[in-house]
Amino acid sequence: MNHSGIRLFLILFVTTLSVSFSFSNLPCYPSAKRSLERRNNQSTLFVSDNKPDKVNESPISVESQTAESHVIPVVLVLASALSFFAIPTGAIDNPVDFIHLDIPIPIPDYRYFLAGGLCAAASHGVTTPIDVVKTRIQADPLSYNKGFLDAVTRISEEGGGALLRGLGPTVIGYGVEGAAKFGLYESLKPEVAKILSLDSPAIPYLIASIVAGATASIMLCPMEKARVRLVTDPDFASNLITGIPKLIDESGISGLFGGLPAMLSKQVPYTFAKQVSFDTFATMLYAVAANANFAAADVKFEVSFGAALLASVLACLLSQPGDVILTATYKGSNASFGSVVSQITENRGIQGFFSGLSARFIHVGAIITSQLVLYDVVKQLLGLPATGS
Repeated sequence: MNHSGIRLFLILFVTTLSVSFSFSNLPCYPSAKRSLERRNNQSTLFVSDNKPDKVNESPISVESQTAESHVIPVVLVLASALSFFAIPTGAIDNPVDFIHLDIPIPIPDYRYFLAGGLCAAASHGVTTPIDVVKTRIQADPLSYNKGFLDAVTRISEEGGGALLRGLGPTVIGYGVEGAAKFGLYESLKPEVAKILSLDSPAIPYLIASIVAGATASIMLCPMEKARVRLVTDPDFASNLITGIPKLIDESGISGLFGGLPAMLSKQVPYTFAKQVSFDTFATMLYAVAANANFAAADVKFEVSFGAALLASVLACLLSQPGDVILTATYKGSNASFGSVVSQITENRGIQGFFSGLSARFIHVGAIITSQLVLYDVVKQLLGLPATGS
């Protein structure tokens, strides 16, 4: 490993540690609940006259500990992402120079972040009506059990704005998430490749996508939680401005990140499938075009569209179980990741993890195809090369 690998190693280590915190023994598991109940019961001591003498120890709230358990992974992932952007100035602002290792600091290209944010906000925003239908089907499959078109008709009857509920958090949340996801992915790819020195780019692409997906999940959590509540509970709030404060009142600031494990279960496979497969398919299609004597400049749109369409299928399939888990998590109270998975399995079986798949194929297909094509266009307008070229 060369010197530039130290920084990337720290980023990957801290991100992996944060994911481990998120998925390990969350307090809401039944065994943890019983342990807390026993501890709470032991906080009351009985004296000889059988009158309780209460110790100054407040009962422990399982729900509050669940919310607080996500503070550590949130801080760790954000720290790992921010460490990538360290500015080599100041006395000890750059610990690399401080210990005189002469390690170059990678400077991310803002154009990737800008292109990613614009394409993600636009693609998710225009497909909000499809997302509303998909979310309703997943949240209440017994009520919306007659197909996609019937669900559209029923939701439309609630009023003209029913299909646009959650538009605000969708545009803002996915704009920020897209900037982080695309920007970090593109910035980390060459750094990982330098460290590993592999002939195949598959592993560097995979590592970069995992780090980018985990970091973007942190940023998306509050907005996605507000969006799902707005869509599934018409009485929750009227918009994002009133919804976020209500979520904070219900479970505190840390509660906004209470669905982090569920978010990771969706976004990490989604990011891997979308980003890596888009790169791979684009490279393959350019090779096919070259063998057919087509100039790369003449087939840029066709390659971009074809690669994006294929990537959308893989991304939809790999992230579908996580999407169902995420909807169920945000629909109800602060349930743990394990309890949500168990509940879905007990109530609906394995097929429950594929509820709303047809609607999601339409939704995710439209989002990813338009998003990746737009991303390629914006990249080229900003002076960057087309993906796979």
